[in-house]
Amino acid sequence: MEHSKVRDLLDQHTPIMVTVKGATMGLTAGTVTGAIVATLFDRDVPPVNKNVTHPELMRTLKVCGNYGLTFAALGGIYAGVDQLLEKQRKKKDFINGAVGAFVAGASVLGFKGQGAAEWTRAAATEAAGRDSSHAAVS
Repeated sequence: MEHSKVRDLLDQHTPIMVTVKGATMGLTAGTVTGAIVATLFDRDVPPVNKNVTHPELMRTLKVCGNYGLTFAALGGIYAGVDQLLEKQRKKKDFINGAVGAFVAGASVLGFKGQGAAEWTRAAATEAAGRDSSHAAVS
């Protein structure tokens, strides 16, 4: 593929490309954040095993991967939902971003082991807050 064709492909503002870009940026930011966290804040050194040559490096890579995948999921889900809502509603406003952020947060919270009960409770709290704020304005 020619360089100009690749550039044209990346410049497209389609929902798929925006989702891929969001996930890629999330992966990059998460990996860097994971490296910083593993280097500065995690001081528990794993025990040296005979079958693991560099235990600290392996722990750091696991932390980087965990943070990277979490941030990639957040970025990808947020961008995808934002783009899909923009396409369906034919509006570009803050509601698309708010719903995208809510869905991304609830999805990642559910996958991280909190379970459906936790993010259902969060959704109910959000819905109750929106209803009371709209009632106060009316």
